[in-house]
Amino acid sequence: MENLNLYTRQAQEAIQGLLRAAHLKPGDIVVIGCSTSEVAGKKIGSSSNLQTAGAIMDGLLPTVLEKELFMAVQCCEHLNRALVVEERCAAKYNLEIVCVYPHEKAGGSLAAAAMERFAQPVVVETIAAHAGLDIGDTFIGMHLKKVAVPVRIELKSIGEAHLTLARTRPKLIGGERAIYHNTSCFK
Repeated sequence: MENLNLYTRQAQEAIQGLLRAAHLKPGDIVVIGCSTSEVAGKKIGSSSNLQTAGAIMDGLLPTVLEKELFMAVQCCEHLNRALVVEERCAAKYNLEIVCVYPHEKAGGSLAAAAMERFAQPVVVETIAAHAGLDIGDTFIGMHLKKVAVPVRIELKSIGEAHLTLARTRPKLIGGERAIYHNTSCFK
């Protein structure tokens, strides 16, 4: 139980640090990838754990909901890294819904937790999120907008899992004569 409380606190610290750096607007998407096996210090995909996923979700979801953001939870490679999102997110971003129900052994524990905790969960194959949190090197980069910018916070891991954070920004175009300093791209 002590570890579960620690995972909740660490997940909350991580998401709050990411959101401070990312300057997201209501309705933006945060993609989350998580290996509960890695959190426990085991090899990714070897020891999925629903209790660990629940503790991490307890740290993430309240902050995401408070900021009126959408969370996209990446499934494991057995489901081709599809994502669990709220049906409202899929509608807003015109995402194609696919037919699968992630669970602990195919999809991963955090995706299974999302299926249980989201108001109207659906699964989509791809997304272009505005920011992301990767717990345990699950490779969320494929689900971020084109220009990802690393975010550094003091926290480096959740449990034993390496932590990587990223925000995104619009592409810079126009070359050497273009002016960028009057834009909001560099917040």
